[in-house]
Amino acid sequence: MTSPSNIFPKIHNATWPGVVGKGTADSEPCLELDEMLDLTCAAEIQGVKFDGIDLFLAAPHLDLAKMSQEVPVLVDKLKSRNMEIGSLVAPVWSGSALDTGHKREIFLTAVKQSCQAAAMLREAGVRPGGCVRIDSSCSVDLWARDPENNQKVIADTFRMACEIAGEYGEVLAAEGEICWGGMHSWKRMVELLERVDLPQILGFQADMSHTLLYLLGYNAPEDRILPEDFVWGDTATFDAAYRRMTDVLRPWTVDLHIAQNDGSVYGSGSHDKTGRHCLAKDPNGKLNVPKYAGFWLADADGLLKRFNHICWDGCMFPNEVMRKPGTWNDILETMLLVRNDWGWR
Repeated sequence: MTSPSNIFPKIHNATWPGVVGKGTADSEPCLELDEMLDLTCAAEIQGVKFDGIDLFLAAPHLDLAKMSQEVPVLVDKLKSRNMEIGSLVAPVWSGSALDTGHKREIFLTAVKQSCQAAAMLREAGVRPGGCVRIDSSCSVDLWARDPENNQKVIADTFRMACEIAGEYGEVLAAEGEICWGGMHSWKRMVELLERVDLPQILGFQADMSHTLLYLLGYNAPEDRILPEDFVWGDTATFDAAYRRMTDVLRPWTVDLHIAQNDGSVYGSGSHDKTGRHCLAKDPNGKLNVPKYAGFWLADADGLLKRFNHICWDGCMFPNEVMRKPGTWNDILETMLLVRNDWGWR
């Protein structure tokens, strides 16, 4: 790897791999926020380190019910480590965007609390940019019972969420993940964004692991882009399909997760058939990560420079793997390759 020179976009690590899939009776314990911060800070490639983190707004990392006490503590943790914070994940899953009653209220309350925390971090000087992430919090099966009406209900809820975000000067990012109804295919995702029609407040969060599955038509075979007889290694066919998808979603993209995927799905419950995040150098990974990150970061006219940070996203790894320094050095190295190819000064 050549000596890094670009300083934008800033490089963030996600802290939610320390929480997602952990902390239950049949799983490993969560990794506390301090440990995730220390693992992130310890990574270094040729003198370059992570610039910051993105955060899942849920206990044990940050409890929104106690944000007045916990946000100042978080600010101190970041400042003492010379780190910034960017995008935040709103914990909307106790509610649902596919509801017109109590679950919608819960959903919108989570959005409001998340925007309040985001504003507090911005005002404290540790959050120079970033979005608040949301999703529909409903299954594809439930959505599919009445696609037209259900897409309208989700759009109405998202529009209400945008009104809340606008009050706090925040931007919402809808993550395209195939387990969420109404967002489970690239066509449905664009349709939902167009129905809301508030591009200054609601955009798309592209996760390179999840969006790979859009091409394969999981949960939406009618919207598959790659042919059913596609063979991995056919770069020309894959590039054309990836370009078709990114050309449609890129104009909406306000947040980018760098990630790897082996082309398979896993999960259960609300996350049935979701993207399998792989380690940065997994030999089974299907993506040339720096190359395909460029499909999101640039168009035919050149670099977009639309957002000032990118974040690594990788979940469901054993704690033993997450505690290895090499895991985070490999991730940081991959992120730097992306920035070397698609960044700026």
